[in-house]
Amino acid sequence: QGQLVESGGGLVQTGGSLRLSCAASPSIFSIAIMGWYRQAPGKQRELVATITTIGHTNYADSVKGRFTISRDNAKNTVSLQMNSLKPEDTAVYSCNAYLTAIYRHYWGQGTQVTVSS
Repeated sequence: QGQLVESGGGLVQTGGSLRLSCAASPSIFSIAIMGWYRQAPGKQRELVATITTIGHTNYADSVKGRFTISRDNAKNTVSLQMNSLKPEDTAVYSCNAYLTAIYRHYWGQGTQVTVSS
């Protein structure tokens, strides 16, 4: 527990920006595909973006061109820069680390992002 610690999130107006960050334990971060997922009220959790250990990224269609995921391998952190936010981006955002070798996911505690119209 406590392997992933998130920061950022909050309330922003439509069109605004927010940055989420997630610090991971080195033993996990170095071998994990890192990602961000979100869950809006009454909806299933969905993938937002992922980044591999060598920087290959993948985005949900709904956030392409607006969100950018990045990782700092020296600091064991992954970030999600969210621009041009829309009310439909409102959700609890969770950091994820996926260890492919053992098929195991680690999750952060989640952080609320609210976009007002």
